Parts: sequence; structure tokens; C-alpha cells
Amino acid sequence: MSHSPEFSRRIPFNRLGSGLGETIEASPAERAALAARLGLPEIEALTCRFRLTPADNRSVLAEGHLAAKVTQTCVITSEPFKDVLAETFFLRFIPLEDMPEDEFDIDSIDLDGPDDVPHDGKALDIGEATAEQLALMLDPYPRKPGVGLENAVDVAPAEGEEGAELSGEGPDGPRRPNPFSALSALKSGDRKE
Repeated sequence: MSHSPEFSRRIPFNRLGSGLGETIEASPAERAALAARLGLPEIEALTCRFRLTPADNRSVLAEGHLAAKVTQTCVITSEPFKDVLAETFFLRFIPLEDMPEDEFDIDSIDLDGPDDVPHDGKALDIGEATAEQLALMLDPYPRKPGVGLENAVDVAPAEGEEGAELSGEGPDGPRRPNPFSALSALKSGDRKE
């Protein structure tokens, strides 16, 4: 089952010539549909500038520069915040029949080369390619600027401190509470009622 892309801009092969520059911008309706697909509260702006160059075997090299203004949700505070994204990327559109099967040899992947994107032989969908690049650019764990994990445990207990009491002095001053001391007490059978 295939889905209809929320942001589609198909460029027919007969428009490519020896190369083509194209700039695309998502409409408000396309941005709203794409935001829903990507799990974002909002995409305020989305544009991408492409340089398309035909290559061998019906493939097309694409250099793109994507710029977006998005609203993300902070994973720490659950508050929405605005973020500006900008990135240059490289793709290679290749015929669908030339795409590798689901199983592939991991050693044969060129990690420094452009990502391969399939085309149907009639046109390139640079809108969907833009949407996919935006998805790759998003931080999977976005944090609002200035928000950190101040209460996180940043130091593992030293040897012998695993069962230490929650108060008292250590060699470097007051000891931090050990989050595992209650579990240690349960394991040894010392239950505090």
C-alpha cells in the first residue's frame, strides 16, 4: 500500500536537459499535512533549492539546500519551542528497478556517497525527497534551548559506595544519594519498614 506524498513536486525528465535548478516551497496545507506525518506541532516554513544533473544509467545527481522553521516538543518539559533548520544534502535519483532488494550487503554501502532515492522513470519527486531530508534533520530527542538534565546522575558510584548510606561525608565532601541503595538493601535482605 502506497501513500500519497503530502509535499509532492514532480519534475519530468524532459525538463532536465543538461541540468536544472529548481526551488520549491511548501504551501500551508502541505506543511500542516507534513507536520502531522512527522509528529510536529507545526512547520512554519519549508523551502528547498535543488541543482539536478543527469548522470549515467538514467540516474540524476541532486544537490539540495533545505531551510525550515519548525515547532518541536521538548522531551524534558513537554513544552513546544521553535527551531530553525538549514542543511545542504546530496542525493542520487535512480530507477526503481535498480534499487537494491530489502536484503543487502552492509559492506557494499558507500557511506560517503549520496543516498539513493528511487524514481519511476518519468519524473523525480523532489518534494518527497525534501520531506524525507527534513525527517532526517529532526532531532529525535529535541530539547528546548536552555533546558538540561540538571538532576541527572552524572557520576557512577565509586567501588565500595554501592551500598553507602544516603547521608554522611565522603573523601571529597558530602556524598551524593545513591539511587541504587534501596535495591541493594532489598537484595541483601535488609528491609526498612
